[in-house]
Amino acid sequence: MPAADAEAPQESAATKRRWPAGVGFALNVLVALLVVSLVQGFVVKVFNVPSGSMEQTLGVGDRILVNRLAYGGADPEPGDVVVFAAAGDWEPAAAPKGPLRRAAEFFGDLTGIGPASHHYLVKRVVGTSGDTVECCDDAGSVLLEGEPLDEPYIHNDYPFEPGVQDCTSDVRSLRCFGPLEVPEGSLLVLGDHRSNSADSVIGCRGRDPGDGECLRAVDADTVVGRVVLKIWPLGRDGLD
Repeated sequence: MPAADAEAPQESAATKRRWPAGVGFALNVLVALLVVSLVQGFVVKVFNVPSGSMEQTLGVGDRILVNRLAYGGADPEPGDVVVFAAAGDWEPAAAPKGPLRRAAEFFGDLTGIGPASHHYLVKRVVGTSGDTVECCDDAGSVLLEGEPLDEPYIHNDYPFEPGVQDCTSDVRSLRCFGPLEVPEGSLLVLGDHRSNSADSVIGCRGRDPGDGECLRAVDADTVVGRVVLKIWPLGRDGLD
């Protein structure tokens, strides 16, 4: 028999070294979580819509994809739907958290699945730094720098009837507010479901004109990014 045929096949050192059962799977999971957390931290992030204030554009529980790179230091544009971190006047009262809740929030921050450790809100930008926003004109429209906005996405606005219940009647329509000047570095945001939105002008509605102290502006630095896609549930229409 030839010597070559007599030699038994030799296993390489790499072949002999095998991971213990389950270790390879765990490493794959850790790598996947690392990649997801990096993508969500710097590129895009998944959020859950917390309320019905953006109906019918976004529904309660919708999963949305937010582009963190949308602005690159610039301000959002009027009409953009954005996610921002609740801070200052927007921040809800803190509730006590147990270890299980903290663990769920840590996982949610990493993956976008489950609760997050911070409170985030989603609204539509109507005015940016230095803009003057008010409502309403004779047709009941919001005015940006004196020009009426075309807002086909509005759902269930407050009642407004010229000459009966408007911005000059004895009982002012709750649709009316302002004029309000947006502070530098800030945004004025509204919900598409106008009559069910605790937004920038919730404290101004129905008040006399010129009361700018009621404005609850959003610090532009708290904006996470622009909403670009609804990813769940399937079959819903895209953003307006």
